[in-house]
Amino acid sequence: MDNQTYKEKFKPGQAVAGVVLLIVLVAGGVMFLKPNIALRLVIGLSFGYVLSRAITGFAGSVNRACRTGSTQLMRTLAFMFFITSIVVAGFAYRDESFEQLDLWINPVNLGLILGAAIFGFGMSLSSCCASGVMQDLATASPRAILTLIFFGIGVFVGFPLQYSQAWIEKSVVSTERGLQKGGGVFFPDLFRWDGFNGYLGAIVLTGILCLVVYKVSMWYETKQKASGRYTGVGTEALQASAYEYDITKVKFFSKDTYYHFFVKPFTLKEGAVGLTILFTLLLALFKSEWGASTPYGLWVARVLITFGVDPEKIMVFANTTMGGAFETPFLEQAVSVQDIGICLGAVIYMLLTGDFIDSVKEALSITGKEAFWYIVGGFTMGFGTRLAQGCNAGALYSPIAAFSLSGWVFLPFMVLGGILGNRVYKKTGIR
Repeated sequence: MDNQTYKEKFKPGQAVAGVVLLIVLVAGGVMFLKPNIALRLVIGLSFGYVLSRAITGFAGSVNRACRTGSTQLMRTLAFMFFITSIVVAGFAYRDESFEQLDLWINPVNLGLILGAAIFGFGMSLSSCCASGVMQDLATASPRAILTLIFFGIGVFVGFPLQYSQAWIEKSVVSTERGLQKGGGVFFPDLFRWDGFNGYLGAIVLTGILCLVVYKVSMWYETKQKASGRYTGVGTEALQASAYEYDITKVKFFSKDTYYHFFVKPFTLKEGAVGLTILFTLLLALFKSEWGASTPYGLWVARVLITFGVDPEKIMVFANTTMGGAFETPFLEQAVSVQDIGICLGAVIYMLLTGDFIDSVKEALSITGKEAFWYIVGGFTMGFGTRLAQGCNAGALYSPIAAFSLSGWVFLPFMVLGGILGNRVYKKTGIR
């Protein structure tokens, strides 16, 4: 939404509701949640706000390229991967710090390859990923609801495989420090001789790989433009020409000022910097990286328990060592609260823009054929996360930022799955 359109559609009631909702959530979190859970809620709200205001998401990196020819988002993600890896290097430089951090150095195996492809296929059908579905849920759209339900079912059904199959759990290649985190290749182990505990070499290697992604993306976009298949993304054009604010020419208490600070879309790079800052806060406050998908399977288990299924039977089925995670109260599950925060953060941004009610109305329409493919998309995404040990946040972004080879294996196979999914998307007429 540009400034002129916003001023014509300004809805102060929704803006006030957004501010009130934010205050209630933060105050309620402080009063009724454990301190660490309250912080997770705030970080989740921030993730949802930034993702929505930057009009960004991991799924769009492939979907936009396939549907419009634009690779701007993919190039921006490469930039984000690189700057975040530098942050992680600062946290993990000392061996004692590395041991304290929950870095996702995932196994490299057949499960990773298959899971990435299956996940990419599903995210194209549902036009979202694990964090994106919570963002989309803000509009209460049938697409997001169906995707989330069957995403959770896919995760739950995949638990027994994830925790019992060597081709998913064991890495075909590992390095010394990679083994400390469950197996996998940790780039700094390849450069122990660099004088910086391997991190200088790892940063350079990550930078080279990010540059390759950038160059390949540019080559693809250029080819699409030359062939006439490039249509571009309207929101990207809006972000590039966002209204500029000159404090010397407008009143502070005005629609212009409000638009600049609370409504004007972030550029993709501003969004990438915002996500990097939030990723850094997770490392600083919780010694962990960003993941989103596992709680969806826990929610399915929780529903089954509510309807009388024996928790012990669920644990036997899941073949997991997560112990009481299935029975832990929802508001004590840190990542679950963080995930819900993403949805509520998106709601807050839409209320501040005055777009919430219109967005909900527009999202309600759905055909039976579309519902079927959203169900398929949700299930395949959820199941794929169990094979790959995570989603775009947990198997792509976090491992790449943590100098894990697994993230770089996940990326091309996720793209291949996404290309296949987009072909189905076009042939079936999914909106």
